[in-house]
Amino acid sequence: MNKEFYLQTCYKISELITKRYSTSFSLAVSFLEKEQRSAIYAIYGFVRLADEIVDSFHPHDKIFLLNKLTEDLYYSLGHNISTNTVLMAFADTVNKYKIPHSHINAFLESMKRDLNITQYHKQEDLSQYIYGSADVVGLMCLRVFCHNEPSLYQKLELPAQKLGSAFQKVNFLRDIKSDTQNLGRYYFPEMSTMSLNQQSKKIIEHSIEQDFKVAFPGIRQLPGRSKLAVAIAYYYYNSLFIKIIHSSPEKILSQRIRISNIKKYLIMVKVCILYFFKRI
Repeated sequence: MNKEFYLQTCYKISELITKRYSTSFSLAVSFLEKEQRSAIYAIYGFVRLADEIVDSFHPHDKIFLLNKLTEDLYYSLGHNISTNTVLMAFADTVNKYKIPHSHINAFLESMKRDLNITQYHKQEDLSQYIYGSADVVGLMCLRVFCHNEPSLYQKLELPAQKLGSAFQKVNFLRDIKSDTQNLGRYYFPEMSTMSLNQQSKKIIEHSIEQDFKVAFPGIRQLPGRSKLAVAIAYYYYNSLFIKIIHSSPEKILSQRIRISNIKKYLIMVKVCILYFFKRI
């Protein structure tokens, strides 16, 4: 076994993590070309690992583990080697696609916030958190999609960030029961002055609608099959958002809103047809 074989295995492990944790995301990623697909798996694997530390490793020293992850990551970025398979694949992707370290730092800073902050009272504070937890992840992926087209990357930065914001806010609404009851987190400032009711729900939904509105034209400009993959994710999240809009605050607070597997596959078929006929 040599280093190249080890690196390929590291990418395979990140692929496995992606498929085990998110069927909808992995379904969209499967439409990318092989090299891009592996890179997105690597990004997801790293993001998922950090997220699991702050959300799931309750009996353990989360601060130590997150700091150790950060230390090991930067060693890997500088030396092109790591015994942590997820970090090995992610560091290789970061170096290959020249992903700015500022994006990684912003993401890790938001993960640290999840260890210390349980409630956001100001919209600007939440926006800063979402920038680190979601927007920069979208920008990392955009680096992969626009690797050979730097001018296109600059053009699509804002839509990519807005798509990340929309996805994150939809996730917040979908997971609000778990976040509030199990983790004690209240992300939306509207919930610091009022409970989730029709009024606060409408305010949150409007902000998501605006994010989606800015994001969609950017999707249509993505190169190659990245347009298809991101469009599938967009239509999935938009369907989930529509279902949330038609759900009462009481329902959202009591259960996790889901899209059935059959509906996911129907969305995939619909988007493939739109893509084939160049409607997106």
